[in-house]
Amino acid sequence: MYDIVFISYQELSADENYAALKARFPMAKRVHGIKGIHQAHIKAAKKCFTKMCWIVDADAIILNDFNFDYVVPEHQLDHVHVWRSRNPINNLEYGYGGVKLFPRKLTVNMDTSKTDMTTSISDKFKAMPQIANITAFNTDPFNTWKSAFRECVKLSSRVIDRQKDNETNARLVAWCTKATGDFAEYAMLGAKSGAAYGARNKINKEALSKINDFDWLEERFNDECE
Repeated sequence: MYDIVFISYQELSADENYAALKARFPMAKRVHGIKGIHQAHIKAAKKCFTKMCWIVDADAIILNDFNFDYVVPEHQLDHVHVWRSRNPINNLEYGYGGVKLFPRKLTVNMDTSKTDMTTSISDKFKAMPQIANITAFNTDPFNTWKSAFRECVKLSSRVIDRQKDNETNARLVAWCTKATGDFAEYAMLGAKSGAAYGARNKINKEALSKINDFDWLEERFNDECE
């Protein structure tokens, strides 16, 4: 029904995850190596020819029972739809890293000044109850730290539009206190550092925007973890 685009940058498991996606959904497309999260999603939307476009992150392992077959009601074609994802580090299940279904035209014309890309597209948001994927970001020290840092900056600074404080607080606590599995120690380091950075800069738009600069993130990781 809608085009599927896989977005990758420098993720170690990207090729493997894209091959798995293509095996089940041969028409899936890929956008690779575009610097800037907003810019990568704009590029992805421009590759699509349907009113809505599915977005799959490079670290997403799609579950076998998820089929990209959801049909958006006519009155919700301007809504951002986000499916739930399972976090392998702390077992949280919510929209972080989940499969997304975006309005194509609104994505092309998104507000690139907002820190959180998903909520920069539309003021209409629909959280979907199904778990679509595992967000397997813990492939190496840097990507694990980076993912935890970015998410906890968003949670602690409250930059995500329409978030519920009780859910946000619970998720932030889980990120900062629970970590098992591969590279768990880097997830914990990134989460605590991100929580502190977000709280300290919650009214500093320029500082918050740095979490979308992967070169800056790598420099910070090297300073903190090596």
